[in-house]
Amino acid sequence: MSARKLDILKSEVEAELCENILPFWINKMIDKANGGFYGRIEGNGVVHSDADKGCVLNARILWTFSSAYRILKNPEYLKIAERSKDYLIDYFFDRKNGGVYWLLDNTGNVKDGKKQIYAQAFAIYGLVEYFRVSNDGNCLNKAIDLFRVIEKYSYDQKLDGYSEAFTMEWGLLDDLRLSAKDANEKKTMNTHLHVLEAYTNLFRVWKDEYLKQQLERLIAVFTDKIVNSQTYNLSMFFDEEWNDKTDLVSYGHNIESSWLIYEAALVLGDATITSKVKKLCLKIANVSKDGIMKDGSMIYEKFFSNGYTDYDRHWWVQAEAVVGFLNAYNLSGKEEYLNLGVASWKFISEHLIDRKNGEWFWSVDKDMKQNIKDDKAGFWKCPYHNSRMCLEIIEKHHVE
Repeated sequence: MSARKLDILKSEVEAELCENILPFWINKMIDKANGGFYGRIEGNGVVHSDADKGCVLNARILWTFSSAYRILKNPEYLKIAERSKDYLIDYFFDRKNGGVYWLLDNTGNVKDGKKQIYAQAFAIYGLVEYFRVSNDGNCLNKAIDLFRVIEKYSYDQKLDGYSEAFTMEWGLLDDLRLSAKDANEKKTMNTHLHVLEAYTNLFRVWKDEYLKQQLERLIAVFTDKIVNSQTYNLSMFFDEEWNDKTDLVSYGHNIESSWLIYEAALVLGDATITSKVKKLCLKIANVSKDGIMKDGSMIYEKFFSNGYTDYDRHWWVQAEAVVGFLNAYNLSGKEEYLNLGVASWKFISEHLIDRKNGEWFWSVDKDMKQNIKDDKAGFWKCPYHNSRMCLEIIEKHHVE
């Protein structure tokens, strides 16, 4: 029965990826006038050819199409990956100061040159994935350069972990936030999670001893500092000395971390660490069930101080729920987790996929009203979480 459920799931997500998600980005997002990709398409489908271009979006397109080519071998995917790689290297890299810029205007001029570590991490993640399919040594060297830049400027040698953001010249910044909704703190779970993800991918192809040491330290930062030892929720915000400044549970980040931390341990290849992490990741997945509704969806977040709960169902949270619960099923053999993953996919299929105009809606509210106010594609709305969900299932199939 489990194998049957997984076969159906694999078939459905492969169709969704190849017939809906990726064609949207291929057919609607390519900027033929200025190179690369448009910076924004509204939720109602209006293309903004004059929108600024974010590094995170470009790097995630690079990762997505590189990974899709690696697994599905469609040469069209490799062409899109190459386009993204060329644009990233030609326009986003700061050849004077090192690192990648945060934001360009629509013609490729630097609009915000700050060095957000989150963006450096995604550039590594994308460049490595392209190297895995192309054997392009320049891409690997660029990824290694970014790793060294992060370690030089961001790594906290005394207290461990990584500082959030710097000026274009790697000076100190007052405002360290990724977005307006975040707390302005020196260290965050979100940045550490994506540095972990980037270093994991880099270690797959570059078995450097210092990188190995830093990947091991990052895993320990999660197990010892970021995962709350009482609740097994992830704490989101910290000051420089790792004092917890968190006022919320982010259900999507909980479930996303539950499989990315385990993947990092697997790639690191230390049996003792993997065993420890396996138990912890199952506890994180288990507590993530608190965010699951009867319809299989996962709510966004809950605040401690005022008791407010955001019941919106965001596209990326649902995608990570599918992967995280399937990973928990793989680790535990418990049918409950498989059923949760399948139910999350069923919710996506019924409420979030835009079958008329392509891709997924940003979110639906508690009344299942689809959100077309927020972007269909843009700085934060990328083909990454939903494509990765599909690719994880296609590649691993999660059958023991």
